[in-house]
Amino acid sequence: MPQINKPRTHSAVPGDGSSLTRLRIAITVFFALDGFVFAGWVVRIPAIKEQTNASASALGLALLGVSAGAVITMTLTGRLCRRYGNHRVTVVCAVLLSLSVALPPLTHSVLALGLVLLLFGAAYGGINVAFNSAAVELVAALRRPIMPSFHAAFSLGGMIGAGLGGLVAGILSPTRHLLLLTVVGLLVTALAGPTLLRHEPPTPPERERPAKGAPRRLDGRTRGLVIVFGVIAGCTAYGEGALADWGALHLEQDLDASPGAAAVGYSCFALAMTVGRLTGTTLLERLGRTRTVVAGGTTAAAGMLLGSLAPSLWAALLGYAVTGLGLANLFPVAVERAGALAGPSGVATASTLGYGGMLLGPPAIGFMADWFTLPAALTSVAVLAAVAAAVGALVGAATRRAAGG
Repeated sequence: MPQINKPRTHSAVPGDGSSLTRLRIAITVFFALDGFVFAGWVVRIPAIKEQTNASASALGLALLGVSAGAVITMTLTGRLCRRYGNHRVTVVCAVLLSLSVALPPLTHSVLALGLVLLLFGAAYGGINVAFNSAAVELVAALRRPIMPSFHAAFSLGGMIGAGLGGLVAGILSPTRHLLLLTVVGLLVTALAGPTLLRHEPPTPPERERPAKGAPRRLDGRTRGLVIVFGVIAGCTAYGEGALADWGALHLEQDLDASPGAAAVGYSCFALAMTVGRLTGTTLLERLGRTRTVVAGGTTAAAGMLLGSLAPSLWAALLGYAVTGLGLANLFPVAVERAGALAGPSGVATASTLGYGGMLLGPPAIGFMADWFTLPAALTSVAVLAAVAAAVGALVGAATRRAAGG
């Protein structure tokens, strides 16, 4: 019998409902913590910019440290998860994330800021691969498409982190605020971490494999499918990054919205995405993964065409909300499918491509806005959402065969 199927002490297995429930709660907590800590950092970026006397371009280069650290670590974390286990890597990265978020306010130069953000980005990228890999294992054990619920926790954590950050911004200095995030992060890790460390990842009797009896080494077809799911994740993240950076400016610049009304735009998008993920399990159980991706991508494409080309503010806000609903479950499905096919390495590949899409979105929109107009540039979000829907439709049958289902 293969080693992976041998019973192990403290291993959560199908039928052990209490163990699986505790694991689900713990993993959900880490998703929420990640969103909470990252959002708390983001709302203090203006204060850090002022503290370091950075120009806009210099700050942009420093912020690339987060991206570079995340992408580099994502490519390595899959191997670490295979060697040490998803649960251990998740806990270690949570500690590093909590500690590193306190470092930016301690810097007084752009170079120092970029270096500490490289560490912060490494922890952020590492925990994303680790807890997504842990979630993939749990999805397989429960035999329910619950992946969107974990990503909903990330979105909720982000909304809470941003909201609380905005409230305390006028009361606490960046140093005290981010140090408080460190304390909260370490406390949450101390409470939820032991659950992960006490239990090995669940090992269902019939694990999803690229093909029946296939060797552990992936064939070219399976690698291709993993990359395809990474492309779907990238198309989704492109839209998230574009709306985060350009959505409010479009409302203010092109539709004459007030700054406050323009800020509501991204809130509509984020709230709709959270709602979409909270209902994602039900949607997946009714429609299945392929139809969910096709319907989601099509809905997002229609929503973003309305959001970018509508002549009125309220129509644009409706378009943003519809886009959020459409994109909500594409990334979770893509990462879960990649992980089911290739384990942590698949999660790492899909996450890296997805994060690459988020990095590509804002600058691509900027260049296209200079060449054409900002509304025209934002239609690229609709185009890529449609691409995700088309790709999902084309590979649905092939994916089911590759996954043995």
